[in-house]
Amino acid sequence: MVLTWRAVVAVCLLAGSAGTAPPPAKTQAPIRFEEVAAKSGLRFELRNGATGQFHQIELTGGGVAVLDYNNDGCQDIFFTNGAAIPGLKKTGPEFYNRLFRNNCDMTFTDVTADAGLAGEGYSNAVAAADFDNDGFTDIFVAGVDGNTLYRNLGNGHFVDITAKAGLAGPGARKMWSVSAGWLDYDNDGWLDLFVSNYVVWDAAHEPHCGTAAQPFYCHPNVYKGLPGQLFHNNRDGTFTDVSRISGIGGHIGKGMGVAFADFDGDGFTDIFVANDSVRGFLFHNRGDGTFEETGLEAGVALREDGVAIAGMGVDFRDFDNDGRPDLVISGIINDSFQLFHNSGAGNGFDDYAQRTGLLMGTRQLTGWSLGMYDFDNDGWKDLFFALSHLADLGRYLGRDSALPNHVFRNVEGKTFEDVSATAGGGFQLPAMHRGVAFGDFDNDGRVDAVVSVVNGPAKLFHNVGTGGGHWLALKLRGTHSNREGLGAAVTVHLHDGRTLYNHATTSVGYASSSESLVRFGLGSNTNVEWLEVRWPGGGRQRIRDVRGDRIVDLVEP
Repeated sequence: MVLTWRAVVAVCLLAGSAGTAPPPAKTQAPIRFEEVAAKSGLRFELRNGATGQFHQIELTGGGVAVLDYNNDGCQDIFFTNGAAIPGLKKTGPEFYNRLFRNNCDMTFTDVTADAGLAGEGYSNAVAAADFDNDGFTDIFVAGVDGNTLYRNLGNGHFVDITAKAGLAGPGARKMWSVSAGWLDYDNDGWLDLFVSNYVVWDAAHEPHCGTAAQPFYCHPNVYKGLPGQLFHNNRDGTFTDVSRISGIGGHIGKGMGVAFADFDGDGFTDIFVANDSVRGFLFHNRGDGTFEETGLEAGVALREDGVAIAGMGVDFRDFDNDGRPDLVISGIINDSFQLFHNSGAGNGFDDYAQRTGLLMGTRQLTGWSLGMYDFDNDGWKDLFFALSHLADLGRYLGRDSALPNHVFRNVEGKTFEDVSATAGGGFQLPAMHRGVAFGDFDNDGRVDAVVSVVNGPAKLFHNVGTGGGHWLALKLRGTHSNREGLGAAVTVHLHDGRTLYNHATTSVGYASSSESLVRFGLGSNTNVEWLEVRWPGGGRQRIRDVRGDRIVDLVEP
């Protein structure tokens, strides 16, 4: 039984005697969610500003962030929002981005105005992390008509420092950014910013597609693509655009989701960009400030049949516990979602979508955001997909536009079983879902999900599965590394002989940002025999006999 209390302890208290756990029983606990947004006070509707003119930007909004902005130990929620079109200026509170404070009792309070976050613009994405190492999580918002960096002042308020930070130049204004994320690509202890840009778009010159009688949104091939951008943290509250000299800016794509991991174990964080209807990009970090795009060589640029899918969401984690991060990518109906298994340093990836059952299980789905998390704490990371077809037109390609979300249970790293039908009545309701972010909102050790809905109420899926395994969560605090330890790789060895792997990141899915804690399901193990953290920069820290069912503060020595 999962304990429902939270204990945070210092590193000096971690050592101690621990009993040997009994042999693990095969966990068959159901993955179940209860949709609790309304009764939790989480009232938000994503407005895309659609007026029947079929502006392309109406399709891509909906980023969500899970973060603890006030350091009270409870995860809060930030939503991006749209704007009126054309003009892109918000016309009232219904178009504000919104911040909801977690009251630590599974209820939320809208604190947007007090926090100073009710800005203008057409927002798509959010990326949350502590970029200035002051101990408070900051917020970057990416959008259509410019991006915004909000610095967390630590007193419940944020301030717009975009111009001061050097992120408001003419180049940024020309970009349509749909995702972003924080990483320390050079291991200097300060988080850098990657922005995933989509296509060239101008409201005054919107192309018209479909027919006069039945207009529709244009295919992405009608628009020119854009390169991504990489901004180096100067350690003084400012950033330098290093897109060109790093090699990132030399690759034109139609970037959507972005995720980070050290896929080859060389100690430097690599970047994957899911592109829409053109090949995906895998930027291999050379460790000297430059990147090499190796998607084709690594086998992750295209589907197994050589076709580029309409890539949207992506997560970059180890699904089979072999110590190497793998890639899962969502796409549009008839694409099928992709699962690339990391075959080892220097050997690229293999397409595992068919052999794991994900290929056929997702062929009729359109996936936006996603996440790879262990929802039943059995030690195997499951898959959650936020789903809907492209536009809220009632019907799309002969099917309902709205879709229910899907969750796939990881069966011991071999196959994924669709358990959506038994995941709860509220979970099965269709809607125009977009972004999803993950965190444990009531600190009971079970990962919850919050999902945005186009022109409809957001959903909060409280994980209420019973009979699941024990768990452990690490709250990393870097001293030489960045404050949140993003990029740190964690290995956990259990008394039953299994070894589990995860790494610290907030960049998950599509346009969204999840909690920074590093989580492990422990199955029947009540404690961990040992765990090891490889901090960004190469420092290693090993600790033995760690008791489970709690959040542990872990400070870099």
